[in-house]
Formats: sequence, C-alpha cells, structure tokens
Amino acid sequence: MQETKKNKIINDPIYGFITLERGIVFDLIEHPFFQRLRRITQLGLSYLVYPGAYHTRFHHALGCMFLMEKAILQIRNKEHEISSEEEEALKIAILLHDIGHGPFSHALENSIANNISHEDLSKLFMAKLNKEFDGKLSLAIQIFNNKHSKKFLHQLVSSQLDMDRLDYLKRDSFFTGVTEGNIGTERIINMLNVVNDQLVIEEKGIYSIEKFLIARRLMYWQVYLHKTVVSAENTLIKILKRAKQLIQNGTDIFSSSALKMFLKNNYTADNFIKNDDILEIFSKLDDHDIYSCLKEWANHDDFILSSLSIRILNRKPLKIKTQNEKFLEKEINKLKQKVSEKYNISIDDTNYLVFTGKVSNNAYQYHKTHINILMKNGEIKDITDASDQFNIDALSKTVNKYFLCYPKM
Repeated sequence: MQETKKNKIINDPIYGFITLERGIVFDLIEHPFFQRLRRITQLGLSYLVYPGAYHTRFHHALGCMFLMEKAILQIRNKEHEISSEEEEALKIAILLHDIGHGPFSHALENSIANNISHEDLSKLFMAKLNKEFDGKLSLAIQIFNNKHSKKFLHQLVSSQLDMDRLDYLKRDSFFTGVTEGNIGTERIINMLNVVNDQLVIEEKGIYSIEKFLIARRLMYWQVYLHKTVVSAENTLIKILKRAKQLIQNGTDIFSSSALKMFLKNNYTADNFIKNDDILEIFSKLDDHDIYSCLKEWANHDDFILSSLSIRILNRKPLKIKTQNEKFLEKEINKLKQKVSEKYNISIDDTNYLVFTGKVSNNAYQYHKTHINILMKNGEIKDITDASDQFNIDALSKTVNKYFLCYPKM
C-alpha cells in the first residue's frame, strides 16, 4: 500500500503556521526557480541601515500565498464564487509574482540586463514552468495578465490593495523594526467584498485603509527610499556597470560563470524571449554571486571597482544630499573636478563617484486604479472621496526628491 505524503507546515514569524498542501503549489515551491528566492533578500541593501532586514523573497511569496487563502475564504463567505481551479490559480499567481527578481531585487534591474523588468522576467519564468508542468499554470497566467473574465481575481494579485502589498508592508515593518508600517492585514482582508466584478472594502474598514496608505508612504521614506539605502543601491549599480565596462574592454575580472554571461553581454528582453538558455542562466543568479564578486573586486587594480566595492562591504557609503529641485550642473561639475584631482582619475570616471538621480513616493496612484469603499447605503466611493482625512488627497500626489551622491571631500 502506497503511503500518502503528508502536507508540510512552515512556521512564519508573522502569521504563525502556514500549511503547504501536496500538489502543484507544493511542487512549484520545491522547484529550483522558486528555491532561488531563499537567496535573494527582500530589501536589498537596507540591512546597512536596519540590521534585521535580511528576510528573503521566499518568505514574502509564502506570506502572500497565506493572505490569498484568507482573502479567498472571506470572499466566498460573502457568497461570491471562486472555483477550486480559480483558487489554485490565484495561489500560483501570487506565489510566483516575484519569481523574476534578480540579485538584490530592484537595485539590479537595469545593470545586468537592459530594459527588462522583474515583472517581464516573472512572466517568462511562469511560461517556462507552464511547459514543464504540462499547462497546469495556464489559468494562473491568465489571471496574472488580467485576461480572465473575473477581473477581481487579478486585483487580488495586482492592484493598489493586493496581497503583495499587504504582506510586504507588514513583513518589512517587522524585520526592520519600523513600526509605522505595521498595518491591520487581517482587518482589511475581513472587510473585502466584490461589487460589479470589482474588489471593494466595506465602509467599516475605512480607517484600516487610511492607516494602510499612510503606512505605505512612511515606509517608502523611512525604509525603501532611506537616503543611505539609495546611496548604497546606486553605488551597487555603478559597481556592476564598471565591471561590465572592464570585462567588455578585455580586462580580466573575477566572476561566477552565470554573472559573467551578463557582464559580457548586453542582453535585452528580446534576447530572453528568443533564447531560453539566457533565462536558465539568470535563474542561477542570486545575492551570493554579487557578494563573492565584491569581496574579490575590493582587491582589484581598478580604483573605481575596488573603492566602490569596499564601500559596500565595509558600510562606507558615498555621502548623499537630497532636495526638492534638480541639482545644478555647476555644482555637479565642481564636485567632479575635485574628485578627479583628489583621486587622479579622468572626468569621465568621476561619473561612477559623483552622480544624481530622482526618487518618487506615491502612496496612492489615484489615476491608475482605485481603492473603492462600499458605503452602508450601497454606494461605491473612491477612498479619497469616502475618507474624512484631509491628508488622503495629499497621499495621491507624487512627491519627487532629487539626490546627489559623492565621496567625502
């Protein structure tokens, strides 16, 4: 008699025990593509500011799936139909929503490949897995791409109030210790409903949504866009661009074989689509490739590569100034001249040590999709109209800050 395999239980620090049932979802979690997420941190270099921020994309994906199960239960309790096939597809879609992230998450999206986002890569990974699993991911892919007839299913996976955001705010708040991000996920999920094929929040949950939006804004300024993190992540991008420049000019530098492929070549989305092997090589990349290179590059003869690598390893970030207006060319050029003279490098090479950029914070993207509140009288209102909080409207405005990074002079 064949023994039936038991379900697995994972102990999550946020939600407690998460049960993983045997079947397609469990098999996807076991797959090397998904296991790679254990080696990719959720918050990149944020640990340089918040020492506890070492949690991974793997943690986050499982947390999202747990919340999705809760959301499905609530919506069914309110007499909206979600079939068992749709339930499985929703769990797969949310589980794999971040599978395309590269090492250090967002920091490397444009430095090891050109014009291809982690969302595009996630879609390519899903398509590849769908072939491997004989089409069992087709419905999940349909929902993920918003091609399913029930539009509210896609909103659970990707919207302004999806399971992704509900998990990462709570999780990132927990691991960084930034309590402002601690939102009431359970309360929000309990208030979920569906009207005219759109996700809505019942009026009783309005204050939880207000807190969610304010928490999102605060977490962006305090964690995701913290100026030391912005400096470190942009430095890491510069390191990889320098490594790419050196290797493509014939300089021998240490690298793992997978990373070397991306440093030697300027792959675009088109290359990934046409050549299946590139995605396979990308699936071998994780944070450890970058760390091992940084340790070697710290001793390289090239001053730019070695000095920037040392800055990341020893937490000696470039100084960073932020302001509401763009920095004047005159100020930037003056700094570049000083840096050129101090380190005896060309003005061209100072672009690796003196650079500017922009960060944006938009807690509520009113013009994209809405967070709809179901009022007691049956009326549907956008959160900005339903709330009596005077600052909710302000949360829907994009706030831009300009930064300038440079070595201490």
